[in-house]
Amino acid sequence: MKIVLACDHGGFELKEAVREHLTKKGYEVNDIGVYDTNSVDYPDYGKKAAELVAGSDDKGIVICGTGIGISIAANKVHGIRCALCTNEYMARMSRMHNDANMLALGNRVIGQGAALDIVDVWLSTEFEGGRHLNRVKKIMEIENI
Repeated sequence: MKIVLACDHGGFELKEAVREHLTKKGYEVNDIGVYDTNSVDYPDYGKKAAELVAGSDDKGIVICGTGIGISIAANKVHGIRCALCTNEYMARMSRMHNDANMLALGNRVIGQGAALDIVDVWLSTEFEGGRHLNRVKKIMEIENI
């Protein structure tokens, strides 16, 4: 499994910390930018990351100032379930119950330590399936309306 990592200028600092953290843990990281704090449009990076994750076994992590805008953009891509998480419980539930394939974080909302803990929980939690499988299927059917 590869981790696609993307951010806008507001998420750059946290993206760098997440990239370093994931690399140290042995994950293969596909860092698609940004690579500095020059202003960019978060929809471009949310979409690009989501397109790389959609239809694959890869996971994605996207970061902007709040995590809101970039998660909305990622969720517009067919096949994506991007969860904006601000704590470990949300991260765990987004995987266990929603089979989230992307995680969104807000650099200006949570501290770096909390963010790295969220990343670890999110990546180590498996989808429960069972009764949740039908619910996830219903979510994905909405894309066909």
